[in-house]
Amino acid sequence: MKAKILILAAVVLLLASCSTKKSAPATPATPTVTEAAKATELTPELAEGKNLYENSCARCHKLFEPKKFTQEEWKPILVKMQKKAKLDDTQMASISNYITSQL
Repeated sequence: MKAKILILAAVVLLLASCSTKKSAPATPATPTVTEAAKATELTPELAEGKNLYENSCARCHKLFEPKKFTQEEWKPILVKMQKKAKLDDTQMASISNYITSQL
């Protein structure tokens, strides 16, 4: 009986010693100062553009991340959506400026 317990204890110790060690999680890369400033500090005009983008565009479909498309790809998208969202040129300029600032 004692032999079985000793063998079982030896097997458990062997398995425990062979298990992988957990390392400390890698720290995520911190954004650069310009990225952090861009993400948090919006001018009043850019904040208005963001607000218009989120409220006007999200009424009909999910919002796309501004970085999903290039500036050239955004132009025809915004022209097409201006009519559907019933936005004037000033509002579209504000949305366009916001999207461009996020690229």
